[in-house]
Amino acid sequence: MAAKKILLLAGDYVEDYEVMVPFQALLMLGHQVDAVCPDKKAGEQVRTAVHDFDGAQTYSEKPGHNFTLNADFEGVTAEGYDALVIPGGRSPEYLRLDERVIGLVKGFAEAGKPIAAICHGLQLLAAAGVLEGRTCTSYPACGPEVEAAGGTYEGIAIDGAHTDGNLVTAPAWPAHPAWLAAFLTLLGTEITL
Repeated sequence: MAAKKILLLAGDYVEDYEVMVPFQALLMLGHQVDAVCPDKKAGEQVRTAVHDFDGAQTYSEKPGHNFTLNADFEGVTAEGYDALVIPGGRSPEYLRLDERVIGLVKGFAEAGKPIAAICHGLQLLAAAGVLEGRTCTSYPACGPEVEAAGGTYEGIAIDGAHTDGNLVTAPAWPAHPAWLAAFLTLLGTEITL
């Protein structure tokens, strides 16, 4: 297996599990993962949040760990990477207002490179206009945004994942096993026991 160079987009209040688990798992498998945030440099941190399902009508939010970025956002291009990971949490809500981020997302989509988005990460894909004619899933509250962007929202179990071409999506962090397995398939990563 050839190691892939993967870009991970983060921002303050990114979902703790949805940024740390894929970052660490992909590194463990030998891939290079550059975690970046607009206007931040390698060594700086973003705050994370833990979104939990504890019986309320929606998720609750608790402070998470600080996540240390390992690359500079400045100068990052889709051409320099093999794939893109978009975690959820609240960061996609404001990252979608940054034209540099939207340009990156469009670049990955137009090149047909693998994109893994989870939970609220679909807000970036919707804002970038890359869901037209695509079927995907997300946290259910983002389903209307998927539909408004011309995509088809697929409501699946919270621990499931959905693949449509180069796009693998999942509803939330309980789907990590299925979501990461599907993403590894898109990357061509083979694991032998």
